[in-house]
Amino acid sequence: MKVVLVGVGQAGGKVATALAEFDAEMGFDAVRGALAVNTAEADLRSLPIDTLLIGQSRVNGHGVGGDNELAASLMDEDATEVLDALSGRITAEAEAIFVVAGLGGGTGSGGAPVLVRELRRVHDVPVYALGVLPSREEGALYQVNAGRSLKTVVREADATLLVDNDAWRAADDSVGSGYDRINRKLARRVGLVLAAGEATGEDGRDVPESVVDTSEVIQTLRAGGIAAVGYASATAAPEAEENISAVMSTTRKAVMTGLSLPEATEADAALLVAAGEPDRIPRKGVERARRWLEEETGSAAVRGGDFPLSSDRIAAIVLLGGVERSARVETFLERAREAARETDELEQERSDPAAAFDNEDLDGLF
Repeated sequence: MKVVLVGVGQAGGKVATALAEFDAEMGFDAVRGALAVNTAEADLRSLPIDTLLIGQSRVNGHGVGGDNELAASLMDEDATEVLDALSGRITAEAEAIFVVAGLGGGTGSGGAPVLVRELRRVHDVPVYALGVLPSREEGALYQVNAGRSLKTVVREADATLLVDNDAWRAADDSVGSGYDRINRKLARRVGLVLAAGEATGEDGRDVPESVVDTSEVIQTLRAGGIAAVGYASATAAPEAEENISAVMSTTRKAVMTGLSLPEATEADAALLVAAGEPDRIPRKGVERARRWLEEETGSAAVRGGDFPLSSDRIAAIVLLGGVERSARVETFLERAREAARETDELEQERSDPAAAFDNEDLDGLF
């Protein structure tokens, strides 16, 4: 699947960079262009991909300070500039556009939904959002921003691939190392989905028996709403028949413990990709795993196929479409609503600092 990436905000720029670097490192050539857009100039300096600073006339490159309404306004004002910067990257080869953003900050959560809307207005290819939910430990502002942003971007995008920061973060991770590790995991999982069907051997030896191509990914995401991706791998035996249990176990792990959105096991559509040496991928194991996935997700549309990779391991990549009914999504939305209520109460309780000086016995200077 040939895609163009647009990272919006600090987290969006870093995730887009990780995806582009993983694709280049693996030689897949699925990522045909990448651009990072931000209101904070400092967040763009260290990125190796192309960058664009917006909102300069109002925030002077200093960011929006978590104000996603301001970010939405700035993106709306500078949308033409962003579309112009992308015009040379979104060519006839592009099969989809991914707008990548952290949903808890300011620029990403406010700017991404606006950019998705504008891209869909101009381009005929699917425009997907890749959104990262804030951790539970992050403040109320992040929860409220993410709740409002998610509600909006799900409505605007063809589908929203969601990543819960808490899903892949280890207990002993520091803030910086935790996000870096999450970005690498995300890049591998999403990168493999995008690259499925792109990397085949010139001599024909590595051509999959059952090809996974762009149409399979698009059909899985056609349900719209929220999507999730999962991944797990295991050591592969030399013969395909010996790997039946490995395909089954990795598929289960990808769904049960490896999903970007934990507990999102009820889906409208699903895609299973078995990655590894073609001679080691068992057809019987893949079919069994597909049937299990159909029963587990309740989806009648479970697609699947092979992805040839030179490796001594076998991996299962699972893409679930239409998972917004999951318990994790409901838990997050309730957390966002509670944070919004708390924020409103604090605003109402906060008194005017000058109120103590409302005294008729004292005259003011003016």
